[in-house]
Amino acid sequence: MAVPRFEGQPLIDAYGNNQFRLAAQEFDGSMLLTPKGVYPWAVTRIEDADIDGLAAVIAAADTFDFLIVGTGLTMARWPKHITAHLEALRIIPDFMDTGAAARTYNVLRAEDRRVAAALIAVL
Repeated sequence: MAVPRFEGQPLIDAYGNNQFRLAAQEFDGSMLLTPKGVYPWAVTRIEDADIDGLAAVIAAADTFDFLIVGTGLTMARWPKHITAHLEALRIIPDFMDTGAAARTYNVLRAEDRRVAAALIAVL
């Protein structure tokens, strides 16, 4: 599992141009945000997601109740076997485009809800 790029769970200040800005820091590419930290996610299309790439989310499963999945410019789903694997671990993904996912994540964090996110960066 990767080392977190950021400890803790900041709000998303902005996204776009293949970046996210969290706590006034810019991060390139797609990201996994968990209560244990912010991690890089080597995915540019939701179809390329795999279970190994979600290791940070799986390792943090007992720290969140919601997994928001931002799938890029449009809403899509990753391969069904990934959802089945996560559901067996009691992780239920909620898919939406990355913009909606970023807003939903921020609302849930502002409400002090236990949330994680897997967000594909958009241009």
